[in-house]
Parts: sequence; structure tokens; C-alpha cells
Amino acid sequence: MTTTDSEEAAADLARSIVDARAGACVQVVPVRSFYRWEQAVQDDPEWQLQVKTAAGSLDALMRCIKNNHTYDVPEIIATPITVGNEAYLSWVDEETQA
Repeated sequence: MTTTDSEEAAADLARSIVDARAGACVQVVPVRSFYRWEQAVQDDPEWQLQVKTAAGSLDALMRCIKNNHTYDVPEIIATPITVGNEAYLSWVDEETQA
């Protein structure tokens, strides 16, 4: 998961992730974020990218996000999939094979 500051930046990043085969699918969702940055509380619209990838592609995904992100310090959070549709998870594995 990561966030961006504009819908256009989110779309560009999502395309770069899928094009690089670092993620099989990227969902973009508008969110409102509150956070402290440079000694002030910020209240900003952001676009959250939820990326479906295989565990073996996580390093490639993190590199892709860092190389293509507009933020100085991009959020990159990974959560493991413990259970899922086996056919879908197989598709994710296939789509993230470089």
C-alpha cells in the first residue's frame, strides 16, 4: 500500500507498477489523510494505491514505488495474505513473473 497527492500521480504510479510486473493489480481509492509533517498537522486529500503482488515480487515493487513516487518519503506498507481464492492468487503469481 502507498499513497500519492493526486489522482494523476496515482494513475501514473499504478501504470508503472503493472507495466514493470511488480504488481498484478492496483486499486486506487481517494482518502483523506491527517498526519504531522514539518512540525504541523496536515489535512490533505490523497489517493491510496492497494497493490496485489506476490511475496517474491515485493522487493521489485518497493524499488518501483521508490523510483517513481513523487513523495520524498513514500508510504510503503506490506501486509501478508493469509487466505484467498487460490485461482486469484495464482493469477497474481503469474502476472508478477518478470
